[in-house]
Amino acid sequence: MDDLDNLACINTITGTLDEQWFYLVSVAIEARGGPAISLVLQAIAAARVGNSAVVTEYLQALAEMIDEISALLERMYEHNDPYVFYNKIRPYLAGSKNMGDAGLPNGLLYDDGKKSEYRQYGGGSNAQSSLIQFLDIALGIEHRPTGETRSSSFAKDGVVAGGPRHGFIQEMRSYMPGPHRKFLEHMGAVANIRDYVEARRNDKPLCLAYDACLAMLQSMRTKHIQMVSRYIITPSQNARDKPSRSASLNLATARQGEKPDGSKLRGTGGTALIPFLKQARNETGEPMIDAWARRLLTTGSVEPSWASLSKLGEQPDGDLKVVGLAGTWTAADSEGGICHW
Repeated sequence: MDDLDNLACINTITGTLDEQWFYLVSVAIEARGGPAISLVLQAIAAARVGNSAVVTEYLQALAEMIDEISALLERMYEHNDPYVFYNKIRPYLAGSKNMGDAGLPNGLLYDDGKKSEYRQYGGGSNAQSSLIQFLDIALGIEHRPTGETRSSSFAKDGVVAGGPRHGFIQEMRSYMPGPHRKFLEHMGAVANIRDYVEARRNDKPLCLAYDACLAMLQSMRTKHIQMVSRYIITPSQNARDKPSRSASLNLATARQGEKPDGSKLRGTGGTALIPFLKQARNETGEPMIDAWARRLLTTGSVEPSWASLSKLGEQPDGDLKVVGLAGTWTAADSEGGICHW
């Protein structure tokens, strides 16, 4: 199920290969990431008994798996044209919540012949992926409300201020299958990997493996931002600059603002698109332990490859070094262009 050459859609709305490919890439990502559950649960069990070698082993495997997921995400470009996605497919993903500008102030009317009522549902969002939320919980990544900085979430004594988790991400759990939602709640109660690693900062192999997981997940979110730029921001700019006579307001375009950088655009899930994605990407790197990892966070756009992080050499004194990290890449979030850094 993680082989895109072995997958096909039975039904689509638009009948396009682009729509089929959009779904199939998502299916392949979920299938490839499924074994991550076992890796994380075994790492949690090993951490409970203080077995750092086993925790390190499973975190290394998890980092490699996240890198593979990220590679699958990039295959979206192969058969999904930005024009087709934006104009033909995205309107069906927009949902019916907060759609007053599109003529749906009360959402959609559901009528089963006996009872009719208006309902409002958010559109499709990656935050509805049980896998992505699982990885965040497993690695101890905390997401704040969009626009809230890290410093503002700390109390005066330096302790993280208490409060609810990111409201939108929590809300998206209601769109998941019930068992998935319950499993994520349980994971939030038992996850111990971040605390375990932070208590062992002198264990270089352990910290490197943990930071590699964060770096891979942060890199994937950077690639997602670039993808959003190509599939949503650029087409929306083109539609605004060259309006068609036949162009009409639809569910995908009704909530768009005027800023060309995408800061006012809304995702189909209802979030402020680029600010939400950038903040989620930056928050992914905040728990990083070592200096090289924190550097990824401060630059914000450096994308390491698993190959550069996995070439580890054991030194005579027992220290672990990273080989090849100088060959990294950077990309402009708003443009989608890639250049060597």
